[in-house]
Amino acid sequence: MIHDVVIIGAGPAGLCLARALSGHGLSVVLLERQAEQELAKPTFDGREIALTHASQALLEKLGLWQRLPTDEVAVLRDAQVLNGPSLFALQIRAEQAGAERLGHLVANRAIRRAAFDAVAEYADVQLRCGLKVGAIRHREREVELELAGGEQLRTRLLVAADSRFSETRRQLGIGARLKDFGKTMLVCRMDHQKPHRQTAWEWFGYGQTLALLPLNGNRSSVVLTLPPREIERLRGLDGEAFAREMEQRFDRRLGVMQLASERHAYPLIGAYADKLVGPRCVLIGDAAVGMHPVTAHGFNFGLGSVQRLTEAVLAAHARREDIAAPALLARYERQHRLATWPLYQATNLLVDVYTDDRLPVRLLRGAGLRVAQGLLPLKKGIARHLTSGV
Repeated sequence: MIHDVVIIGAGPAGLCLARALSGHGLSVVLLERQAEQELAKPTFDGREIALTHASQALLEKLGLWQRLPTDEVAVLRDAQVLNGPSLFALQIRAEQAGAERLGHLVANRAIRRAAFDAVAEYADVQLRCGLKVGAIRHREREVELELAGGEQLRTRLLVAADSRFSETRRQLGIGARLKDFGKTMLVCRMDHQKPHRQTAWEWFGYGQTLALLPLNGNRSSVVLTLPPREIERLRGLDGEAFAREMEQRFDRRLGVMQLASERHAYPLIGAYADKLVGPRCVLIGDAAVGMHPVTAHGFNFGLGSVQRLTEAVLAAHARREDIAAPALLARYERQHRLATWPLYQATNLLVDVYTDDRLPVRLLRGAGLRVAQGLLPLKKGIARHLTSGV
């Protein structure tokens, strides 16, 4: 039997693509190394996902948004960017785009669970867990996969959705531009005395970067970026000592703070694939573009890749054309590169500048924020980009 689509990687992007392709007469197989129980009941991993209006609209269309627990969804109304010890902040307000909010914050585990439950309802999606792909061989009209146990699968289109460190991407002979920022990100939830007013913070301090993602009540997801050794020291502190140090790192702007979850750490490495497609194969999600989290666009870009590929594949399928035709895949690559490459580069430049603590650059950092604050069209443009439904 030859399948229409085989997706490697049942993370949020892979699951969303499987759901988007389901119900249209295609045979879809989703391969994942993890056990099915881990997918069905994902544990808290510290990550909160900032979703734009367009991403929310796609999740609603796929039937995922309706499955999210209300206590795992928080309103993201406004955002502010701070620099060093200054109280001045660049303000991005939803009202500048005529909207009530910039978006929502949703726990990563809630998205994963909703996507898994949605996919499980469709018989035309076959989820196979605990499997590793041993070899990939290209044929003229198909791709042949050899699983670690010797079993073979044949597919018309192969999709890599297995993280920014994608092994599938390497097996396909596609390189990637990796940018190692040399830092580690610590994430956790914290309760605090003073209200966040549903405003996200991005605080480029001297020697550290802090982010605050507002959750429900006086609780936030706190993101601290430091060299790896410093992060390991912080993870070793007991809850009280950690909270007192975080109060100091936030310059006590949130009042008394308390740890409200486990602490998780992730290396900060960006990735952009040299090619997004190949013969009968395509990259989506972080396998295509793995963003630095500072602009909160990683999963939004992943959903964008899902939407673009789905539209192309379903249109070709409806016309009874080859769903992996070179022209179709080339069009997907052009569209996704145009949507992601400029912001990927701009994000890396922003991080390089605003984590450079040399005195001349410090002065440039502060001046840059003040100039941007005075550019109302720029702030309106950012707000419109986040609140646009398309």
